[in-house]
Amino acid sequence: MEKRPFSELGIAPELLKAIESLGFEQPSPIQSEAIPPALEGRDVVGQSQTGSGKTMAFAVPALQVIEPDKRAVQALVLCPTRELAMQVCAEVHKLTPFKPGINAVPVYGGSSYGRQIRALKQGAQMVVGTPGRVLDLISRKDLKMDALAMLVFDEADKMLDMGFREDIDKVMSSAPETRQTICFSATFSKQIRNLIDSYTREPATITIEHKALTVPTIEQRFYEVRGRSKLETLCRVLDIEDAQKAIVFTNTKKAADEITDALVARGYTADRLHGDLTQMMRDRVMKNFRVGALDVLVATDVAGRGLDVDDVDIIFNFDLPYDEEDYVHRIGRTGRAGRSGKAINLVAGKEIFLLQRIQRYIKTKIQRAKVPSQEEVANVRVDQQFEKVKALLESGDFKGHDATVERLLDAGFTSTDISSALLHMLLQESEREGEEIAEDRGPQRGDRRERWNEDVRQGDDRGGAPRRGARPDRGPAREGAHGPMVRMFINVGAVDNVNPGQIAGAIYNTAKLPTGSLGGIEIFERSSYFELPEALADQAIRGVRDAKLRGRKLRVDYSDGFSSRPPKPQFRKPGEKRTKKLISGDPTKEPFFKQFMSGGKEGSGPKGGSKFKGKAGGKRRKK
Repeated sequence: MEKRPFSELGIAPELLKAIESLGFEQPSPIQSEAIPPALEGRDVVGQSQTGSGKTMAFAVPALQVIEPDKRAVQALVLCPTRELAMQVCAEVHKLTPFKPGINAVPVYGGSSYGRQIRALKQGAQMVVGTPGRVLDLISRKDLKMDALAMLVFDEADKMLDMGFREDIDKVMSSAPETRQTICFSATFSKQIRNLIDSYTREPATITIEHKALTVPTIEQRFYEVRGRSKLETLCRVLDIEDAQKAIVFTNTKKAADEITDALVARGYTADRLHGDLTQMMRDRVMKNFRVGALDVLVATDVAGRGLDVDDVDIIFNFDLPYDEEDYVHRIGRTGRAGRSGKAINLVAGKEIFLLQRIQRYIKTKIQRAKVPSQEEVANVRVDQQFEKVKALLESGDFKGHDATVERLLDAGFTSTDISSALLHMLLQESEREGEEIAEDRGPQRGDRRERWNEDVRQGDDRGGAPRRGARPDRGPAREGAHGPMVRMFINVGAVDNVNPGQIAGAIYNTAKLPTGSLGGIEIFERSSYFELPEALADQAIRGVRDAKLRGRKLRVDYSDGFSSRPPKPQFRKPGEKRTKKLISGDPTKEPFFKQFMSGGKEGSGPKGGSKFKGKAGGKRRKK
């Protein structure tokens, strides 16, 4: 395919200047082929993957056709997801600094109508939105299509997969027949062909070669493990790779929740992204991931397309997708803009047949790898500390302790023993590094604490699961009124606006525990920990299984081998403490717990009180 510079594509000078200011030197293949016919006014149909530059391929023609002085919607872009709509709008604004007067507005569900309607009334010339919200605004007569000159389908195949065909048809019935239509899709399936035939006129068709759907800079491999061993394998590979940013893809929202909770319990900075989150929560999660406050993002395919994060180091397919195209879009989140990246697939049982189908589709052999052993993970941590000590010695930027070393030598210890003891202390300190936050600095990424407790030690080198009935070491037991106490995990935290009394009330009401059996409760950003007699632990796990608190389905589990120290907080914010500790140490003696158990008025607690709903239909226990 012939490569032409932007200056030869017919782009207006003010847009060329913006493209140059963004640092682009030459157009991508889809831009080079799609922009010229679009600027000529022809309908365009293009096959292109995410990350190939298709946004500019339709944004440039749309901006060139828009008249800034005309305060009416002249271009409409339909996107499958809210994230993609916001990303497209952001990219459009980057192209407008030298063509003032153009206003592009994203519209999508899960956000206030008021702000979007005000933006439309102020004279937005371009609207980027999801089909459902666009149709709502058209039916309310807040979005007028009379002046529409261009309509764009971005990732049309995804919109059809998500069931938007009926909404698209209704939107198109309101569009002028004289409009120009541009359609981009990763595949040209029968449904896409039907859409193209219905709404385009003699389009210019651009097809990217099938082999170009994969990114050559991505290293792909798979681990064949038993299904119950996937989590342990994921953690081991995360530690071996030491990635700064990783995305873990799952097929279900439930799996995303459970994996996130498990990673948080093991000390990783992780969060989830799926369709059940509000727009505010999605925005916060993505912001934290972009700025590096999260190491791991666990996502369903809602995040497979439309995420604009260029520096993702590694992609995990915890569950292999059922559609080969989804696999391509998932791994396309890494290895972007010429960077190298890694795609790791965790394969269990019959998923091996899915993997074979994917390999045939992408025409690439995915290499099988051996799951890192516990010793290999430990060796990586030692190597990391070795490099740190070596760098410090080479820099000479440290205080001498010759007198202390001389005293140890005089006591009969060899220099090798002294160095080994100091390195041993250093490694132990690094294990606790994620647990403590010094007040003079935020927590550093560093080495995570030892995670390979009993459930991994009892497995094999392929990431085998522990023996049936085996439980991880839960640290030293503390004697309570009802027997030895253990530390437990529950998947709600400060982000859910809960307090210790509400958590205690939820557990007491659903698990029917004896009054006074719960110990202290510590609340972190997205999870909490509490003490409970070991004899009652299984009762608590089973009891809360169908309960909800603050709209979150509750899950209780053992704290997965942690000592009495709290886990590393999820978000690294320097100087900010994460825990909310009880004044008395006993949740049953706290005022808000007594009010919760006595059926106090809704909203009496912090930020509106509890919205707890359990097995008993949400009824609170009365005195």
